[in-house]
Amino acid sequence: MQDFLVIGGGLAGTGAAARLSELGSVTLLEMEDALGYHASGRSAAMFAETYGPAPVVELSRASAAHHQAQGCLSPRGFMLVGGPQNAEVFAQGLKELDLEPISGEEARAKVPILHPERVTMAGFHADAQDLDADLLLQGFAKAARANGAVIKTRAPVTAITRTAAGWQVTAGGETYEARQLVNAAGAWADRIAVMAGATPIGLQPKRRSMARLPAPGGHDVTSWPMIMGAGETWYAKPDAGKLLVSPAEAEPVDPHDAYADDMVLAEGLARYEENVTEPVTRVETSWAGLRSFAPDGALVLGPDPAHPGFIWSAGQGGYGVQTSPAAAQLLADLVADRQPALDAAAVAALSPARLR
Repeated sequence: MQDFLVIGGGLAGTGAAARLSELGSVTLLEMEDALGYHASGRSAAMFAETYGPAPVVELSRASAAHHQAQGCLSPRGFMLVGGPQNAEVFAQGLKELDLEPISGEEARAKVPILHPERVTMAGFHADAQDLDADLLLQGFAKAARANGAVIKTRAPVTAITRTAAGWQVTAGGETYEARQLVNAAGAWADRIAVMAGATPIGLQPKRRSMARLPAPGGHDVTSWPMIMGAGETWYAKPDAGKLLVSPAEAEPVDPHDAYADDMVLAEGLARYEENVTEPVTRVETSWAGLRSFAPDGALVLGPDPAHPGFIWSAGQGGYGVQTSPAAAQLLADLVADRQPALDAAAVAALSPARLR
């Protein structure tokens, strides 16, 4: 009998396993062949403290020290671009993201392919950083194993039963027992809740696609910031000498092994092309991931008030990578009945109780 059984081997699950393994015995179950197979391994992975609703910002700020200590961050910068065609939306984004206004000329000094007529205004801050999601994931897994946690891959959950002592879970043909069950199943979290007899939270997976392009016009993109179109209608980010471009779609879908929709990708690349002087000549590869949202857009972290022993770590949306250290710590603090580092308002805004 384990103290904790964690379902899901993305950053939410491995982070939870790392922190909960400091409190008791842990087994983590991942249905795929490797950890981080779905959303955690398919993210553009940026650390920007001001991105997201207020409780997400609190989690991000509380995660910064962990990211720095693990060596997961590297300089990147973030730029929002716009022009006469979307001036009002641009102004709103500039305020929400707390960016410093710069001119179109200053923006082109940073990214020379920006179109001089379409990009006449921009906002920038240098604090946004690249975040190494795999290094973060492996760090959590290493910490969990060092504390005795057992990590099982190729273990899809097929049955969950509540017992007098806690939970019995069938996964990958094996049976596991634990006193407490942590639901970190990403896009499948509501399905796990139903299997466990708990009430779903109304989680909605949404597809987001990505294309990798050769460096536009042969430019050295190494020092370019991440660039986002006003209204988040597209974004682009340097990656290993190439350029990642996303249509930034949020298409509601059922949980599945996501893949890019060719038409959506083409439309997004067209929006990107409208803002640059170099056409897209070739897509080297493309993929998609599922970002899963609770109804109010904030994460869902903590014990379910109506189902003792059932703990949520879900609804990470587009913020799961950068918030994962603080989210895992909050989960452990709540389980251990310790005072969280986050303020009470943020904890309440992240609690499953708000959705009941």
